[in-house]
Amino acid sequence: MVLRNRTVTNLLLLLCLFSSTVLGDVGQNSSRYPLVVSTWPFLDAVAAAWRAADGGSSAVDAVVEGCSACEELRCDGTVGPGGSPDENAETTIDALVMNGKTMEVGAVAAMRFVKDGIRAAKLVMEHTEHTLLVGEQASVFAISMGLPGPSNLSSSESIEKWVKWKENLCQPNFWKNVVPTNKCGPYHPRDAASTVGDDYSCESEGNPLGLLTSSSNCISRDNHDTIAMAVIDKAGHIAVGTSTNGATFKIPGRVGDGPIAGSSAYADDEVGACGATGDGDIMMRFLPCYQVVESMRLGMEPKRAAADAISRIARKYPDFVGAVFALSKNGVHAGACHGWTFQYSVRSPGMKDVEVVTVFP
Repeated sequence: MVLRNRTVTNLLLLLCLFSSTVLGDVGQNSSRYPLVVSTWPFLDAVAAAWRAADGGSSAVDAVVEGCSACEELRCDGTVGPGGSPDENAETTIDALVMNGKTMEVGAVAAMRFVKDGIRAAKLVMEHTEHTLLVGEQASVFAISMGLPGPSNLSSSESIEKWVKWKENLCQPNFWKNVVPTNKCGPYHPRDAASTVGDDYSCESEGNPLGLLTSSSNCISRDNHDTIAMAVIDKAGHIAVGTSTNGATFKIPGRVGDGPIAGSSAYADDEVGACGATGDGDIMMRFLPCYQVVESMRLGMEPKRAAADAISRIARKYPDFVGAVFALSKNGVHAGACHGWTFQYSVRSPGMKDVEVVTVFP
């Protein structure tokens, strides 16, 4: 009888310990999660993601809701349709989604005629063995999977911007070391020995014939931006997503860092997440978000990991413009930037509404 009572007592103690551990985790998670972080003061997009996550949606679904809201709102004219015309006046879409639990990624790049970039990226992740689909074939895939299209992604605003650019002799642009046949091209490689013609490249305002060493001089919040968003859901799982219509007046076919995992965004449930914005042509050479997450894996705090990733780029390209936010799996977040003042948005259970954090270079 004593042995039986002792056994029952031990079982009850184990049950209580197990229950308190589980309930403790749930309580701890409920006080920290869900959590949404996004580049820039895209308040409505963060609110949309928060509502989804707070309602029990997965991190992936919440990220899609948030980025989709930004596409519909045409955030800053740099996300979704109707903005950032290329040299041919066309708007195209880049987008990515990554599941930090499974490490699956879906992305589309230079997608034409379909406005729903982040939903197309999710379809790539969920219904193909691929990671990235590009160009018109990405459009064909998205439409075949039920997304609306084909449709004209230009707007009256984007066409007006393009017309003024043409009137300004197609300046600024992203060419370098070339000679134009006409002021707006076509362009041909510049002969090092040639002294005929002007060399046209991306120019800074007030220096119409200045030759620059980095396309970052063409990049600003007004003409190029990305929403990069991270969500930790109620279960503690992490996902990231991005969407952008790219750099204004880009060379047709250009793909920025938006759909590149590890550059514009990265997530791993075991560590945390990162989102980036800025001069994607430079930033993708360094995979800053992969760097941030791996630095956190090695023990760096988010603030230090973000600063380290940005400093690695700045050492090689001192005039580049860009920023990242870092988010640990425990919900600690921080940002770092170079060449501009950066803001990112946050919503957590302890906040009454979305809050904006300002980061100075």
